[in-house]
Order: sequence, then C-alpha cells, then structure tokens
Amino acid sequence: MPARRFPGTGTPRRVATLSVHTSPLDQPGAGDAGGMNVYIVEVSRRLAARGIAVDVFTRATSSDLPPVVEMSPGVTVRHVSAGPFEGLGKEELPAQLCAFTAAVLREEAQHEPGFYDVVHSHYWLSGQVGWLARDRWSVPLVHTAHTLAKVKNEALAAGDRPEPRARVIGEEQVVAVADRLIANTQEEGRQLVRLYGADPARTLVVPPGVDLDRFAPGDRVAARRAVGAPDDAVVLLFVGRIQPLKAPDVLLGAAAHLLRDDPGLRSRLRVHVVGAPSGSGLDAPEQLQKLAGDLGIADLVTFFPPQPPERLAEHYRAADVTVVPSHNESFGLVALEAQACGTPVVAAAVGGLRTAVRDGVSGVLVAGHDPRDYATAVRSALARRELLSAGARRHAGLFSWDRTVDALVAAYTSAAREWPRQVRPRTGGPLRVLPGVQVAR
Repeated sequence: MPARRFPGTGTPRRVATLSVHTSPLDQPGAGDAGGMNVYIVEVSRRLAARGIAVDVFTRATSSDLPPVVEMSPGVTVRHVSAGPFEGLGKEELPAQLCAFTAAVLREEAQHEPGFYDVVHSHYWLSGQVGWLARDRWSVPLVHTAHTLAKVKNEALAAGDRPEPRARVIGEEQVVAVADRLIANTQEEGRQLVRLYGADPARTLVVPPGVDLDRFAPGDRVAARRAVGAPDDAVVLLFVGRIQPLKAPDVLLGAAAHLLRDDPGLRSRLRVHVVGAPSGSGLDAPEQLQKLAGDLGIADLVTFFPPQPPERLAEHYRAADVTVVPSHNESFGLVALEAQACGTPVVAAAVGGLRTAVRDGVSGVLVAGHDPRDYATAVRSALARRELLSAGARRHAGLFSWDRTVDALVAAYTSAAREWPRQVRPRTGGPLRVLPGVQVAR
C-alpha cells in the first residue's frame, strides 16, 4: 500500500476525534470533565479555523441530547449511544467499548472510503476504539493519554483508589499500536517510554496552550466585586474537581497554618474553592466542608460551582495566589490559566506542573503535600506577588493553542506519510519535540 497523502496542502481534511468518557460540551470542573475537555474544544476549533473538519465522537449521557451538535463552525459533536444514558461510571465503560466502536464505524460507513484522514483519541478508553478504527479505515492513530494509570498509582493520595489492572493493560495496548503518542511534557514522554515501553521515535512532546485573549490580566478590583471578595482581602484560590487526587484539603490545611502563625490575618483571609465533587470525591461529597469546620475556617471558605471560562477568568484575577496541590497532573491547565491572568501559582512539584509553573519566576513549586510547606510557599508568593505576577504573564505567554495545533497538524501529516508504518526494532534515542514548539524548562 502506498503512503497515504492528504490532497492539496498536505494537511488532513477531516479528523475523527474520540472522547468516549466525557464530552467537550460538558462543563470542566465537575464529573469527569477537566483539562481534557478544554484541550479538545480549543484544538478542535483551531483545526476547523484552518479548514480541517473535526467530528468528535462521545458517549451520550442523556436521552435529551441530540445525536449531532455543531459545537462551532467545522466542529461536529456526535453523541453515541453505548449503554445506559445515566448512572454509568467511568470504571464501567470498558464493557461499552464494543457498542461505542460499532456506532463510530457505522457512521464512517455511510460515507465514501477515506472520509477520515486521521483518528485522534483522548484517554485510554478512546484509544481502544481508535485502535479498531485505525485498522478498519487504514488511517494513522494519534493518541493523547492525558493521564496514565501507572503514574497515578505511583502517587496516590491517602485513601484514594488505585487504577485497575485492566486500565494498565489497555494503556499498554494503545501505546504499542498508536502511530503517534502525544505527550504534554518531556516528563510525560519519558514516563511513556520508561513505564510503557513507548517508541521514542513515535513519542512527540506537544505542550497544551492557553487562550491568552480570554485569560489575561484585568481590573482586579472589579474582579473581586464580581466574585464577592473584599478589596483588601487575601484571596487563595483552588480550581478543579474536588477529589483526593487534586488535594484541595492541602490548601485548607495551609490556610489554617497561616492563621496560626498570624492570627491578625483572619479578618482578611479568604479561601475560594471553584469546582464540584468528582471521582472518589463522590464517596464523601461534603468532606471538604467538614474539614473546613474541623480546622475552624468554615467562615473563611467559599465554595463556588464550576464556572464558564469568562467567569473563571474573574476568579483568577481576583485571587492573590492560585494553589494547585495535586498529587499528579499530566500538565495543569489551571496553573497556566491563572498565570496568564497575572496570578502567581503555588503548586506541587509533580508531573506537568514542573513545566506549567516556573519555580521562583511565575510561582513556587512545593515538594510533597505537607500543608505547613504550602503555608510557607504562600507566604513567600504573597511577599513577592508583584514580581511573580509579571513572571507569570511572561511564562504563560510561551504557550498558545495555535502553537499546539501547529504541532498536531505536523504530527498528523508525518504519521500519514509513514503509513503503513513498518514494524521496526526500537533503538532508543531522545524524545521528539516538533519544530516551533517551545517547552519551558
């Protein structure tokens, strides 16, 4: 079979994007929706703006959802019926992959052969579906893991459930078959090679971006009024799903330590938590509120539901420091969004956060998850806020979704030109960073 080439410009005409367990239409910060949803939305819109049509296949979770939704010009979300609409957890979805795959293949079969030029799967469940679509359609499979079971299991929060062996096996299979593996950071690329035996020649480092128009510095006083914070408050912010992996309890513990060290701060300190219980956090959905009461800071903590992007930007602008104490992050878009708004970040020195935050320049990285260490880091960030704020804006400016899409289109094109990929022994070597992609170090 000759190498597959896209017509005309050498770029793909249509991409099948697979997102089995969460829809790009879902609100990030609740359920299974998070940074991956933002990634798919931003990338899909920019691909479409370049004339590359995108069909996003996701599982229907309500009978009220229309089968087809135009998310934006050139981007179509297709709701696939696979199992019960409601009450089906992510851990139960592997049993529905056959039904999901059948629906995806059925949609493609309604068109002439060659309708899709490339499959881009997100998360291991989608990778399993993409594996079959790749072989059926004779197109390359590009896969972005977003999170990895072996990495998560190496850094579990106390009391959190480990990822099951079935997921580990599924990830290993997808890594072995994918024509390109997209890693968010150099560290994630190394993890794919070290833990999963990925071929370095097929493992590309393509950092996510940030919408620098939406997430930008603004009127801090107006932002505080919009979120209900006093002008003179010291505002600490957490954004994300409320679950042990994200460790919002560490921020509450740090706030309590700040007050023990400086009781006079009590009249000004505010802790804002934006998000909703998710994953294992659903086992005790009121646990964070209870912890705030036990620590004696319930009156200082305000819980907000997940926010749309424009409202979320106001929360970032209103905060003095955004705290991201996760036990693991493949990247950490919250940290990047906060910095783009000029807000310094105190984050755990784990995973992609070591790339998303430049220690001492745009924020402070903390080893471990001791609330006392986070209290110290927050004090340091507050003392240097003006300097770190300027560094945060500069650092965030290194990342853009346009640059991400440049690299993804190059990955799609190079994978297609090598199709069908010949099986060859791995020779090791460095990970590939596509030209034009700047990786913060």
